[in-house]
Amino acid sequence: MKKVLGFMIIIVMILLIISCSQDMEDTRSIEQIYREEGVPVRTMTVKPMPFKVERSYHAVLTGIEESSAYAKVGDKVEKIYVKVGDYVNQDQILLTFPTNNIKARYFQAKVGYENAKLAYERIANMYQTGGISKQQLDNAKANLDVSEANLDAAQQTVIVKAPISGYVTRVNARETENVKKEAELFRISRMKKMKARVWVSEKDVMEVVRGIPAYAIWNNRRIDGKVVEVDMAIDPKKQAFGAVVEFDNPQKILKFGITVDVFIETYNIPDALVVELKDLVKEEDQYFVYAIENGLAVKKPVVPGRRYKLYVEILEGLSPGDEIIVEGQMLLEPEAKVRIIE
Repeated sequence: MKKVLGFMIIIVMILLIISCSQDMEDTRSIEQIYREEGVPVRTMTVKPMPFKVERSYHAVLTGIEESSAYAKVGDKVEKIYVKVGDYVNQDQILLTFPTNNIKARYFQAKVGYENAKLAYERIANMYQTGGISKQQLDNAKANLDVSEANLDAAQQTVIVKAPISGYVTRVNARETENVKKEAELFRISRMKKMKARVWVSEKDVMEVVRGIPAYAIWNNRRIDGKVVEVDMAIDPKKQAFGAVVEFDNPQKILKFGITVDVFIETYNIPDALVVELKDLVKEEDQYFVYAIENGLAVKKPVVPGRRYKLYVEILEGLSPGDEIIVEGQMLLEPEAKVRIIE
């Protein structure tokens, strides 16, 4: 065992001696190695690629059009005919109150209408035989019209109808439950399309214009849309401009009142020349990149355009096919020899 241990110690000492001798052989500095062999760098060939800029917002979705039905009288709910998710037509009955509500004056209006109708029919028959004048017939007809309007107004207080065609997205009442006058009972929404209102900063509002593409993300789903309206005046409370984004929703995937991430595409170039921000070097007010020409690092002045996340569009200074340095440029000086590392 002692012999084995001694042998291992001898091997280790030999390896250390060899390593030290190799280090002593190459006493060049890093600068000398770079000058002789080249600065190690990685490169990228510039080529046209899509480049777009998006602005993101959080927003609450609502129907493209929505309206609420309110109680015109305070009373106990007698009957509810719909539930959330039902599709209703305009003027379809949603809810009824008891007709004996004193404030509704339903029975008075109904009796008045029936009497006016009988009187008109009687006078109309008499007019046909020449028993009364045309003026008397017109007066009877006017009285019938007024009575019919009064009955319709009374009915509207005890019968709640859908203000628009659409889906019932909210029901705020229960049968036998008392509700107050002017309480919101139902909300009806047209959900074939949905909309969201976002608030755009003063800096970005010039880029957010009607008709540009947008999309929403909800539950990992993407729903495409577009900007349909942009305010021309800033909101004093929000200190921003309101913009309405509209989304198609034919399968009713999006629900009323959900919060979504809205992305508005403010800029899109299919064949831009793009580099990463880290590849730009700035000296005073001038930007440049390091390119490779004849094995040497050459500074190329560039004019950057729009920036988005880690990328920037180059408007001037680069051409398709240029080879630029993307790693190691901080070690470079103009006309330095470089060694490309794959």
